Amino acid sequence: QVQMAESGGGSVQSGGSLRLSCVGYRVMYRYYYMGWFRQAPGKEREGVGIVESADKTSYADSVKGRFTISQDNAKNTLYLQMDSLKPEDTAMYYCAAACSYTYGGYSFGARTVTCGGWGEGTQVTVSS
Repeated sequence: QVQMAESGGGSVQSGGSLRLSCVGYRVMYRYYYMGWFRQAPGKEREGVGIVESADKTSYADSVKGRFTISQDNAKNTLYLQMDSLKPEDTAMYYCAAACSYTYGGYSFGARTVTCGGWGEGTQVTVSS
């Protein structure tokens, strides 16, 4: 069973930064995609960024150039560095593992993603 736990959320003003962390337990990073997702009130959950390999991370157009995903395999930790935050970034942020591009999953650009393990989320609120 894949278990994830996020931390680092909070409230910031527009233009500020936050770094989210996600510790994964029993996650086989070598064989599955990992990623960050978010869900704003009244909206569907959507992909923010997907790590497909050590050399390839894809981002949603809305966060490209502002958000960066990194990982520390020795610590089983995935990070989401969020800079130049905007009020529209306000959402509950989730990390996920054991992900794959499949039909019927959460939106990520022109594709959809399903994942086998999720954290409980951490709230990010950006004020103008």
